[in-house]
This record gives sequence, structure tokens and C-alpha cells, in this order.
Amino acid sequence: MPDQTNEQPTTFLGRTGVEVSRLALGTMMFGDWGNRDHDDSIRIIHRAVDAGINLIDTADIYSFGESEEIVGKALAQSGRRDDVVLATKFFNGMQPRPNHRGGSRRWIIRAVEDSLRRLGTDYIDLYQMHRPDEHTDIEESLAALDTLVSQGKVRYIGSSTFQPSQVVEAQWAAREGRTQRFVTEQPPYSLLTRGIEADLLPTTHRHDMGTLVWSPLAGGWLSGKFRKGRDLPTTHRSDRDPARYDLNKPGIAAKFEAADKLGALADELGVSLVHLAIAFVLRHPGVTSAIIGPRTMEQLESQLDAASLQLDASTLDRIDEIVPPGTNLNPDDAGFSNYWLTPERRRR
Repeated sequence: MPDQTNEQPTTFLGRTGVEVSRLALGTMMFGDWGNRDHDDSIRIIHRAVDAGINLIDTADIYSFGESEEIVGKALAQSGRRDDVVLATKFFNGMQPRPNHRGGSRRWIIRAVEDSLRRLGTDYIDLYQMHRPDEHTDIEESLAALDTLVSQGKVRYIGSSTFQPSQVVEAQWAAREGRTQRFVTEQPPYSLLTRGIEADLLPTTHRHDMGTLVWSPLAGGWLSGKFRKGRDLPTTHRSDRDPARYDLNKPGIAAKFEAADKLGALADELGVSLVHLAIAFVLRHPGVTSAIIGPRTMEQLESQLDAASLQLDASTLDRIDEIVPPGTNLNPDDAGFSNYWLTPERRRR
């Protein structure tokens, strides 16, 4: 076990009374999708917990269950399950056949048992619906999740990448049905993807929800490596999905331009762009925690101190000049696509 220890600032998770670290450890990169070395991934998890991070976020779909298994092994080895707020998610297809995905009662009851087994625990602190389900009434999903809370298998429930109207609908449905309500929402948010400032963050704030933002480094665009005059870096993500880094696309070119300007601002301030990016999302009063997703120990170490960086008003004003508030430079980074705008629905 690492002998290094640090302190992480904490806050409350909405109105739950649960105290969580401002940095959360995201584990999407542990397993086949990223770091295939289980022992190394476990060391990263142990280091994060020793550094004061007490919120660990995973999902059944991450490496198709492998990430949950790694997290379970790490917590078992450390003996610190009760020190951690453990969050996972359901929704995405785990098998290429019917009824192995979605928000139905049938699937939720099966999915939670699978996650509990992989995580090696008898309860999940925060069980999140990974995406809204257009084919299932939200009342059905909430009723099933309410059952899991009553059974003690889940402590709290949350949503992920819901649009503001869907957040409100879920809150209303829970009130009308007298079921457990979503106490958190998990949207994308970064210096380059600021769309949630316009409506989602005010909505979660009005409903006293915790907001756990993912991809504060914009999928590596805010790592400090994307600068003019340098070759575009080859990253783990660019190898997997090169289209996400195609500068011939206007939205991606705009991200590159802004990343360069933000990198120059970080240089002027004498801080890393990584720290600037994470500190920025944490500065918003509607944000509870920022989910960092390191693949290596080096990446984790580069992010651990970010929550201690304080940004003054003049710095925030300069950021606003580079990326206007409430703006997603690349609309594809919103985290969701509006299925009502698909051709088959618009041209019925």
C-alpha cells in the first residue's frame, strides 16, 4: 500500500448529508478499454483513496464489467469499503440480445445483482441510470429503484446525462409516485463544453441535487498537449477513435483553437492546464465533484492537487473570452443526441 497521504476538500452530496471529496475517481479506463493491468489499476485506486478521494465512480458497461471487478478487488484488498462512497451505473447493453439493457424493472433488478457480484459488495451507495430510456416510463424505472433502496441493496439513486426537462420530469414523477428520487445528476462539463451552465446546472441546483461532472479534461483536449506549433499528440483515445481529433471538422477545430489559448493562459498563470481545467469546473457553485479518469499513476498524480487551486474573477473573465459561458464548442460533446430530431421522428 502507498504511504503517501494528502487531504482532499469535501462537500455534501446534494441534500443527502453524505460527505464526498471534490475530486471523484472515475474508473472507465480500468480494464480492456484502457489499463489492462489489474494490479496497476488497483494501485491507482489505492493511491486515490489514500490521497483523500472517497467517491469512486464506475459503470457496468465499462469494459463490460471488468472495471467493476477491478474496483471490487481494490476495495477488498484495502479493507476500506466503508470509507468509500461507491457509485455505479446501469442502462447500456451488456449483451447483444433483447432485455439486457435499458430502464425497465426487469433489467434493473438483474443489472444490480450483476454489479453487486462484480463489485464484491452487498450494497451500492449511488446507483445511477446511465442514460434516459425513451422506451420506458420514468415511473417504471423509479419504482424499481425504490424497491432496491427498500431492500438495502442501494442507498441513493441518480441519473447521468439527462437533459434539463428529463431531470424535472424525474423529480416530478418521484414526488407524484412517492418513490425515491434522483439525488444526483452526472453531466459532461469542461472549459470546452460549457453547455450545462445555461440550464442543467440551474435545474439541479433548484432541486437540491448533487452534480458530478464527467470529462473535466474534455477527453484529453485539456491535458496541455494540444498546442499550436506542435504535432498533434497520439493518445490512447485518439488511437481508439481518430475521428474525435479530425481538425477538418469545425467543432473540433474550434476546440483546438481554444485549447491552445487556454494553454497559453495557464502558462501565464504559472499553473498546468490540467489544474486550471479541473479548478474551473469545481469553481461553479452548482458542481459537487469533478470525476477524473486517469489511466496511469502519472495521470492521477498530475490531478490530485487540482482542487486546491483557486481561480479569481479576472481569470474567470479571461476564460469567458475564450469560451463563452453556456457554450459547447463542439455540439457532439453534449453527451447525448436528441432522438426526437432523428429523421424518422421528424418526417413521420
